[in-house]
Amino acid sequence: MKVFVLGTGGWGIALAMLLHQNGHEVTSWTYLQEECDLLLRERAHEKLLPGVHIPEGIRITTDMSGAAQADLIVMAVPSFAVASTAEQLAAIVPAGTVIVNVGKGLDSGHGYCRFSQTIDRAMGGRNPVVALTGPTHAEEVARNVPTAIVAASASRAAAELTQSAFMNDHSFRVYTSADIVGCELGGAFKNIIALGAGISDGLGLGDNSKAAFMTRGLTEIARLGVTLGAKQETFAGLSGVGDLIVTCCSMHSRNRRAGILIGKGATAQQAMREVGATVEGYYATEAGYHLAKQQGVSMPITEAMYEVLYHDLPAQEAIRMLLGRPRRGEHEEVWVR
Repeated sequence: MKVFVLGTGGWGIALAMLLHQNGHEVTSWTYLQEECDLLLRERAHEKLLPGVHIPEGIRITTDMSGAAQADLIVMAVPSFAVASTAEQLAAIVPAGTVIVNVGKGLDSGHGYCRFSQTIDRAMGGRNPVVALTGPTHAEEVARNVPTAIVAASASRAAAELTQSAFMNDHSFRVYTSADIVGCELGGAFKNIIALGAGISDGLGLGDNSKAAFMTRGLTEIARLGVTLGAKQETFAGLSGVGDLIVTCCSMHSRNRRAGILIGKGATAQQAMREVGATVEGYYATEAGYHLAKQQGVSMPITEAMYEVLYHDLPAQEAIRMLLGRPRRGEHEEVWVR
């Protein structure tokens, strides 16, 4: 297939390399001419993917017009650019072309909607949208480390086309899902928990603390997700617990690294500046906080994270708030006796 990849960050480059390796004709697009020139000259992105060579067969350009001839379009742009990029695509791409979004987050400019909704709105409902999400670090995918991911869409044909394009038998396994709501929400909100897990590490707390935080964090993500139309079981899959594990436990995770800095005393803004790249959990926390309030869903961990990140509540005080909540059962059983 002809595949047009929008975005030349670490994830966009890693997926372009994977698709090229799978035998597709791949074009990578960036809106920055200086980045295009650098990538063409160096055939590497040492800052994001050190030691990784970008194959000569991948075309790199700043011209989006080639998307019109693509069989498949992959959007790997930063969260803030999803809406504007989709609006540009709408004037170029024919109806029916599948658009795969690989970013994780929510569109704060349109009422904290999911990115697939943002893209669908921009495209006028003419193009099937797929969310490709799961426990994946670009640094590992670019080096062919065995990985599993999920392609979620309301369109079975679009999900299976995506599965066919990305999957191979040596390093990259793709599952399909009809629950695009749950898959996108799991990918967006796990970043909240990853920031908190980093704070736990920065404070020097133990494995018990981190495990409790991750587990109860996933519980409240699933609670909100089901309220918004997701399936409960999705949060036990790759886009839920799988993505949560990889983001909370790896130093590849910008969210965890920022959290560690906050746990050691930095403000949220200081931590994000030091990490030097987008920390999606900061923005996801605001989205999760407001969505929970709108839906009347209890999300105490998200509320505590919101106070730490946006109102400078000391992390230790947030922990005391969480531990001091009223007693309750782990699940919502009704006991006869």
